[in-house]
Amino acid sequence: MNSEHVVRRGVLAIAFAGLLAGGAYAQSQDPPPQQQDTQNDKKDIRNDKKDLAKDRADRNADQRDINHDKRDLSKDRADRNTDQRDINHDRRDLNKDRADRNVDQRDINHDKKDLAKDRKDRNKDQKDINKDKKDLHKDRKDLRQDRKGHK
Repeated sequence: MNSEHVVRRGVLAIAFAGLLAGGAYAQSQDPPPQQQDTQNDKKDIRNDKKDLAKDRADRNADQRDINHDKRDLSKDRADRNTDQRDINHDRRDLNKDRADRNVDQRDINHDKKDLAKDRKDRNKDQKDINKDKKDLHKDRKDLRQDRKGHK
């Protein structure tokens, strides 16, 4: 055997071994990295689409809530304004009632003074009546005596 022949066989053996290794690598179950990235990207896109649909639904629900809250806020403002008008009206009524009460109290105080004067006058009048009764009784007595004496 010739050394050239041995080298050729060695090179052929190495080349054959390389072909076998390359074939085995090509048949492995893992897809190549680029294909794996594509599959992952498709899965991510599906998940993103699902997330977007959920986000849209959430956004629409939030908008409905906002619109409902705006209507409620408008009603609340109207109620608040009505309540404020009622408070202002009640305050005016209360002030008028206080003024009326003060006038009534002054009238009562004035009436109390008049009552005292009226009692005083009544008592004086009663004394006059009693005196007049005495005088009347005395005059009748005198009249009877005068009639008896002139007969």
